[in-house]
Parts: sequence; structure tokens; C-alpha cells
Amino acid sequence: MFFTVSLYVALAVFGLGLVYKTSTWFRYSIGIEAEKIPTSVRISAGIKGIAASVFSAKIATLIKVFVLDVILQIKILRQDFLRWLMHICIYIGFILLLLMHALDNFVSSALFTDYYSTINPFMFLRDLFGAMVILGVAIAVYRRFILKVPRLETNAMDYYAIIILAVIMISGVLLEGAKITSYTEFQIMMEDYAGLDDEAAIEALESYWAEYFGVVSPNVKAPFDEDVLSQGQEIHEESCMDCHSRPQWAFAGYAVAKISKPIALALDRAQSATILWYIHFLACFIGLAYLPLSKMFHIFASPLSLLANAVMQKGKSDPANIATRQIMELDACTHCCTCTLNCSAGVFFEHFPNTNILPSEKILSIKYLAAGKPLSADELRHIQEGVYLCTNCSRCTVACPAGINLQDLWFNVRESLLQKGYPEFFALSPLSFYRGLMKEDADKDTYQKPLDQAREAIADTCELMKIQDKILSLSGIDPGFKAGLSRSDQADTFLACFGCETCSTVCPVVASYDNPRAALGLLPHQIMHSCGLGLKDLALGSNMLWYCLTCYQCQERCPQGVSVTDILYELKNAAVEQVKERSNQEKPK
Repeated sequence: MFFTVSLYVALAVFGLGLVYKTSTWFRYSIGIEAEKIPTSVRISAGIKGIAASVFSAKIATLIKVFVLDVILQIKILRQDFLRWLMHICIYIGFILLLLMHALDNFVSSALFTDYYSTINPFMFLRDLFGAMVILGVAIAVYRRFILKVPRLETNAMDYYAIIILAVIMISGVLLEGAKITSYTEFQIMMEDYAGLDDEAAIEALESYWAEYFGVVSPNVKAPFDEDVLSQGQEIHEESCMDCHSRPQWAFAGYAVAKISKPIALALDRAQSATILWYIHFLACFIGLAYLPLSKMFHIFASPLSLLANAVMQKGKSDPANIATRQIMELDACTHCCTCTLNCSAGVFFEHFPNTNILPSEKILSIKYLAAGKPLSADELRHIQEGVYLCTNCSRCTVACPAGINLQDLWFNVRESLLQKGYPEFFALSPLSFYRGLMKEDADKDTYQKPLDQAREAIADTCELMKIQDKILSLSGIDPGFKAGLSRSDQADTFLACFGCETCSTVCPVVASYDNPRAALGLLPHQIMHSCGLGLKDLALGSNMLWYCLTCYQCQERCPQGVSVTDILYELKNAAVEQVKERSNQEKPK
């Protein structure tokens, strides 16, 4: 009764969770354009897209991807054999164990008319699949906590996945071992199948099972008389053989039984088999009920992501399906950190204490964002900075074993956050080059807004960006400004500038204006001179800093070896730091 009620409750919770989770794929959205598409349109487009893929030549692609990337997981094998072995052991072992053992009433019994969980090959296969999962979990623990792969982050969901799988598998093996040695289990079996009343017959069968099936009996002890064993064998073959194979085939449970044999009677009196039964099945039910809301949901979402990305293409597929796919991809993430390990912008994390810089860590924050969960201004700024600190090299997308199109995901989140009004100073850096290339995909009416916001935030701390003709007195000299620039060998080279104007002459930005002084404020050689005089406000207040193309022509042509472009970088960083310091001072204590 307890088992049945618990199973139905777990299935009900699992079903509700599954419906809720899959519904979010059509209700949530990422990006400005996706927010404009109604849920009903996305559901309709999804049904049409599935039908169009299944009943077309695309079905061949779907089959190929399913076999190679879902079943065999070739994408992971190409990157790391140890991780591939871990995934194969957990994924294949868990699925086969689920179908053959956990759902045996629906699968194994339906396929095999003579099915019993205690006969071969089912006994051996159950232990084999369980051992595969245990090996996979052991490899996961080794990689995360012993090998300590660089940038491999571990969060609460990773701990949950490892612990719940470990509890299910280990309790299952211990339960099997306890049942093999249990005298109580033997008595139940004998009453159900043998129905013996004769004391001699009972003793014979008990002796036979103690000798060959590992039962530890308080009544009979080895060595046994051959005639007694022979009689026990006859009874066994008449009553038990059809539904009980030798326990040695259950190699994992049998090993536990052999180890625990000296204390088997004490364990049996303590009802260890019953306790382990409750632990095992409760862990299974908890894992099943919580699966749609946990990291383990990727066992459904990851294959769907791989299949969807195999037949969908930006610019050709329905935008409604693209919007749905991007939300589904958030659930497809396994948090394997492959994207982070391959991220060319990951080195930024060493200098910016923001976990959202790491691709695998951004996913969780984006989930909260897409779900509309309340996030503080600082949390939103951290997400925005994290998605902007990206070189758009696509290495994360190419490496992702779940097939997630991460680069498009970052772009859509970036554009959505930029419209929330928080200035992003990386929008004024070369990291905006990709955004410029993707201008046609961005919202045309608000494309310029983030650039203006960042400039205005800097202008609030640099009055000279607003009033270019302001006369600066010598009292504006900042003695520590020159020392600050000297923190890098490149920036310190401004001291060698003698104002020959070569940098300004070759600058393509200067050449593009009829009156560059009015448009830019200071020209490159004048900025170098301001640094030399220690005029911080004058140096930071020039528009030239933000219009610089970083083409390095000025630096390459300088006869004095002044690192002009690198100095402009240092000045940009100083201006941004000045804004952030002011923002921190204005925060309520």
C-alpha cells in the first residue's frame, strides 16, 4: 500500500512538474523580438515545425543526430574520453535500469512472458547497469573534487544530482546484498513458493540455500550432508528454480553479501532489508518527483536541444520556434562547464569577480531572468557585464555537448538587458564590434541607446565631455594621475611624447572630421600631453577616447615608441572606474 501510494504521488508530482517545465518553453522569452510573440503563436509554430521536420528529408538528419550525439554522445567523446565514459555510464546505465527494472511491470513484463527480477539475464543486467551508474558517479566525483579541472564550477544542483544518484544506486546494491543473506527473506520466499510443512524438507531446502544461495541461517550450519543437499536441490528445482537464479550472477549484491556475512543475522534482526527498501524507493520517488525541476531534467531537454538545433537555422526557421528553442536550451544545460573550459573570455574572471563571466554560470542567472524572478539592480548589472564580456568566438557553441546555440543566447540577453537602462561601459569597447556587425538583428529604434547611456554616465563625472571649450587652470593638476598610468609599462610611455603630432596625423578618426577639435575635444597627441601634465579631467574628458578604432596606426607610427592606443585603453579604464567609484559612494549604506 505504501509503495503504491508513494509511486502514484511521485508520478503525479513528476507529471505536474513536466507539464509546468515544458509550458515555460512557450511562456518565457529571451530577447526583445521574442517578447513580442504570443504563447499561442509559439505553440502553433512548434507543432507545425515538428510535423515539417518529421515528415520531410530532415528526418534522416534527426535519426543521425539521435544515434551519434544522443545515444553514442560522439560530441563529448571528441573532447574528453573520461567525461564521455562518465556520461555514457550514467546516461545509458540509468535509462536501461529505469526501463528494465524500475518500470519492469510496464516494459520487461510486457516484453518477456517469463520475466522475474530474480532470474537471469535480468539479475545480471540489473547489477551491470547499476554498476555502470555507480562508476559514472565515481568519475564525476573524481573530476569535480579530486582532479579539479580548471574552471569546473560545482553548484547545488550538481551536488543534488550526484547525491541522489549515489543514494539510489548504493542503497539498491546494499538492499540486494541484504536480501541474499536474509533469513527472513528466505522464509517469505519458502512460504510463497515452496509451501513446505515437513521439518526435514524445510531443513534440506534451508541447507541448500545456505550452501549455494548465500542465506545465513540461525538453524543450519556448514558443512552439510550430501544427502541433505541433494534433497534440498530436488525441492529447489520443483519450487524455486523457475524464479530464482544463483545469486552470484548479481555480482554487486553478492559481493556485499559476502562481506556482510559475519554480521548478517544481526542485520536481519535489525530489519536492514526493510530499512534499505524504504531508503531505496523513497530516494527513487524523490528523484522522480523532483526530476523536472532539477538538473536531471536535461536527460529529456538535452536530446531535444540537439535534435532541434540540427534542423533549425537562424534566418530560415520560424522566429517563434527560435524563441521556444532558446528557453528549452536553458533546461538542456548539463552544467558540464565545457563552454567555460573553452571560453576565450574566461581569463576576464581572473580580474573581474563576477561568476556571470563564465558561460556555464551565466545559464542559471539567465534562467532567473527569463522566469521573471525578482533580481536586484546589482544582480542585473552583473548579468549584463557577464554577457557583454564575450569575444563572440563561438567556441562555447561549437563545444557544447547539448547543442545549445550559446552565442545567439548571449546576444539576445545582452540586447534585452541593455534596454533596462543600466549603462554598460563595455559597449564603448571593441567588445561591441560583434554587436555592430549584428546591428540588423538588434532593435533598430533602440540600438544607439546603450551607447548614449554609457557615454552620459561617464560625462557626469567628466564635465569637459560636455563643455569642450572650458579653460582648465593649473590647479586642476592631479599629482596621482601620472602615477596611476605608470602601473603598466605600456601606459608609462606617454613620458616620451614630444608632441610631433604624428599620431593625430595618421589617425583615421581625426581624418574623418572637417573640424576634429570640435568633434573630438582633444586629439591623440594632445591627450598624451595632458597625461604628461597630470591633467586628469582634460585627458578623460576627450571624446577621442571613445571614438578610437583601436587600429594601432598611431602606436605603430610613433617615432618615440609611445604606446598611444594602450594609453587610451588605460584612460578608458580610469574613466569607467571613476564612474563605478562614484556609483558605489552614492549607494545607500
